[in-house]
Amino acid sequence: MIPYKTMISINRKSKQPVYLQIANQFITLIKNNTLPPNTRLPGSRVLAELITVHRKTIIAAYDELILQGWIISIPKKGTFINGNIPLLQQEVLPGTVTKNRKDYAGFSFKKESLIQHSLPILQEGFIHFDDGVSDKRLTPTKEIAMIYRSISDKKHTQKHLTYGTTYGNFELRKVLTTYLNETRGLNITEDNIMITRGSQMGMHLASGLLIQQGDNMIVGETNYRSADITFEHAGANLVRVPVDEDGLNTNEIEKVCKKQPVKAVYVTSHHHHPTTVTLSAERRIHLLNLAKAYNFAILEDDYDYDFHYNHAPILPLSSHDENGNVIYIGSVCKTVAPAYRIGYLIASKDFIDQCAYLRRFVDRQGDSLLELTFARFIKNGDLDRHIKKVLKIYKIRRDLFCRLLQEELGTYFQFEIPKGGMAVWVTLNKAYSWNEVDKISKKHLLDIGDWQRYDIPGIGHNAIRIGFAAVNEDEIYELIRRLKLTMKEISQYKANC
Repeated sequence: MIPYKTMISINRKSKQPVYLQIANQFITLIKNNTLPPNTRLPGSRVLAELITVHRKTIIAAYDELILQGWIISIPKKGTFINGNIPLLQQEVLPGTVTKNRKDYAGFSFKKESLIQHSLPILQEGFIHFDDGVSDKRLTPTKEIAMIYRSISDKKHTQKHLTYGTTYGNFELRKVLTTYLNETRGLNITEDNIMITRGSQMGMHLASGLLIQQGDNMIVGETNYRSADITFEHAGANLVRVPVDEDGLNTNEIEKVCKKQPVKAVYVTSHHHHPTTVTLSAERRIHLLNLAKAYNFAILEDDYDYDFHYNHAPILPLSSHDENGNVIYIGSVCKTVAPAYRIGYLIASKDFIDQCAYLRRFVDRQGDSLLELTFARFIKNGDLDRHIKKVLKIYKIRRDLFCRLLQEELGTYFQFEIPKGGMAVWVTLNKAYSWNEVDKISKKHLLDIGDWQRYDIPGIGHNAIRIGFAAVNEDEIYELIRRLKLTMKEISQYKANC
């Protein structure tokens, strides 16, 4: 006699109905062969008495098992385990190693070292260096929530709850077209814009269409690491050119073009990532002329156009593009908050069409209601008001951070005050290494992050980005204090060696 009373237990506090608890436990007993094929099950009245539940609960459990095909009911004979269910193979084959199924797949798959890197683990009490992100505490959540709620309450919104276009919400495309034409000097229509889930998605889609295995793509000697990985993953051969105080050296780009075919050039023209320098007007025009002469694409990543402190933002390359060479990528993620995955990709209509086709197999569509919310957020002038507010705050933080860094740690670090953006490119004195800083800083509850992502082999610039926008004035003072303690400890250790 099978001890059903001890094998089947009921959790009265569970949200799962009792009949499903019973059915699922029977399935487990069948799979592990505790109940072999063709085993006769007790009648509903008998089993109900054994496990102290109502008979109707057992009938419901048996009905569920019959519907799923685990058991069969034969009139006038009884209920039996389905004899056609094969045994689940659980034996360990010779030469194999037993692994936890939650940790290891039971099949082989491609693991690419190129895209593997550790994500930061934020520890309680630590101050963390970031790449330059907005302060989440300044996010206009009330304004956004009010618009979202207003949209959700209206009946006509229901049409946005089904599958839509892969190009993105039309109202947002229309609003962004007007907004970008007015603020960035673009000359586009709704046909030239596609809504993405942030600029990274736009970069992925664009590189997927642009690059074939072995194509040459020019990037800076210092460059946004995620962009490098995206292009290499698409099959590009990265050709690096120098970056100075005027941005990418376009004379070096021309030399490369004369020697070998170039498929594309990646540029963060407004604030080069990671060094924050701005591409000069002379080089902008030179680069556009080179793109036309050598028939290559310019992938312009304008990730923080809105944040410029010393003067008005310089118009992007896309605003001067007369030949359809520029693919312009941006987002509101940096401006408002990273959690709002709203970005855009702007290019010629034929290229946008292909991106929309490709997007169907990556991400069927974006968040229609969120996109509609941001269309109203921009149209109402809320975005402009938010930008004006945070610009003042971030400028104060930039000035304080740079002043303290110079006054308290000028012997250890060199830097230029950035004209815009949300981070400072900080070069460490060659007498020290970021590896040393990384080890000692943790003792002082300071985490400098993955400093190695900036260290391109063979270049050795010994610098990292330190974000200032996401830390308030008190936190900046504390950050500098902890960094100062770190550098003093390293200096004392070196002096005693």
